Amino acid sequence: MTEQLVDITFVGAGPVALYGVFCAGIHHLSCRVLESMQEVGGQLATLYPEKEIYDVAGYPKVTGRELVAALKEQAAHFPAQFVLGRTATTLSQAEDDTFIIRDQNGEAYPTRAVLITAGIGAFQPRTLPLPELERLTGRGVSFLVSDPERFRDRSVLIVGGGDSAVDWALELVPVARRVILIHRRGQFRAFPGSAEQLQRSPVDVRLYHELVQVLGDGVVQGAVVVDNRTHERTQLDVDDIILALGFAPNLGPLRDWGLEFSGDAIVVNTRMETNRPGIFAAGDIATYPGKVKLMATGFGEVATAVNAARLYIYPESRAPGHSSALKLG
Repeated sequence: MTEQLVDITFVGAGPVALYGVFCAGIHHLSCRVLESMQEVGGQLATLYPEKEIYDVAGYPKVTGRELVAALKEQAAHFPAQFVLGRTATTLSQAEDDTFIIRDQNGEAYPTRAVLITAGIGAFQPRTLPLPELERLTGRGVSFLVSDPERFRDRSVLIVGGGDSAVDWALELVPVARRVILIHRRGQFRAFPGSAEQLQRSPVDVRLYHELVQVLGDGVVQGAVVVDNRTHERTQLDVDDIILALGFAPNLGPLRDWGLEFSGDAIVVNTRMETNRPGIFAAGDIATYPGKVKLMATGFGEVATAVNAARLYIYPESRAPGHSSALKLG
């Protein structure tokens, strides 16, 4: 089955794409969003729903869940087709210059322009070379906190020193019976304010410590950690282990689309155009000299990309009016 032709197809349904849907609506462009996950919001919804965000204009602070809800409400001003649980795999171009994206099931999605808003691509959690981790994943070993209530009255060990590790440790303090956080270095990579809050919290923080063994048969029953300065081992009685070691980007099929890459990002110009006419990129997936990886940057980029796509599709169209002149139903 082939879906109907649309003006723009967004590949990825994170926050940048959701704002892009709104921008497309302003320009009266039809659009579709392809997303490999079963929900919109990208990493913000899947990995950091309760994380407080401080660098979005107009919000002194907002959680990931709240921001995604607001972006969905904003996007809902205009019709758009959301296709969830489908991974964009191949891209071809017809004789009339329209593009055909196919998903993992071979379903075809024709579009006049493509806007890649895939973040870091499909994300795979980084792990440790411990054989018991695979066996106990989902049985006490996890890589994120999607539902804090699952850890109520339990003893939790968090491994990591970045924003996720620190944020989840603080989030679980009022829920878990005990929270232990270990980090193999002497300093956190997390936001300084969060790290300072962690030091003032009841979290049992152990720097220069590493996880070397997970105990338990069918479920996690404990952990062995080592002080990498003294090599002293300590056994901890824990019910859960959260490996907050980050996620490795996996761009998968996008690398076969004939696009120019720099590392794990797609090279674009100031109009967010890739090296292939009609294909644009915005957000963390896009790179150019002086790029600042902030969500606020991504919002500006996708507005630029949508406008450039409009001019690519309809070169005779005039410049858009100011957004404050809009009247939304």
